[in-house]
Amino acid sequence: MDISEWRKQLEEDRAEKDWFFLKNWQSPIPSQDRPKLKGLDCFPPDPGYRFELELHEHRKKKKMKMAYTKGEEQEFIGWGEFRFEVGDKELVLQVYKHNPIEETLFVPFRDATSGKETYGAGRYLDLNSEIAQTADGKWILDFNKAYNPWCVYSEAYTCPFVPPENWLDIPIQAGEKNYPLKKGDK
Repeated sequence: MDISEWRKQLEEDRAEKDWFFLKNWQSPIPSQDRPKLKGLDCFPPDPGYRFELELHEHRKKKKMKMAYTKGEEQEFIGWGEFRFEVGDKELVLQVYKHNPIEETLFVPFRDATSGKETYGAGRYLDLNSEIAQTADGKWILDFNKAYNPWCVYSEAYTCPFVPPENWLDIPIQAGEKNYPLKKGDK
């Protein structure tokens, strides 16, 4: 996919999500807040934050508990890791699954924008093998698709906290920014 096609697809995906959040009855945005919202705030598309990477699967996949915002925990499997560079900084992100047969990889992360330009507890990426894998088996890690957990929009939801091993000390200026109507701004 060339850059213009990638950008067009990303913008279409963002418009579709905005429509869902503003109009769909299943939206996590409280109905009284929807008229005030023009759409989600995102960083401009940046192909420099899109990577095609080998997944380094862990030989020994360990189960771990991830804490959630309302105090509960859920079990995940530490499945592998992505190794990549942003600028001259070498980074590693751990990748998780709920169960071994699941086709989607869960990549939660925090970065230097967390709590400033983006949600303080971090953002997520979901990589489904059907759409996020190349013909040669690499995974497409595209931070332009990083999204806020639904607990950002409503207290009706609970979301996993990003494990400390996925806290990046550099800014990832891609994907969704802070919710424009965060508490106190309504």
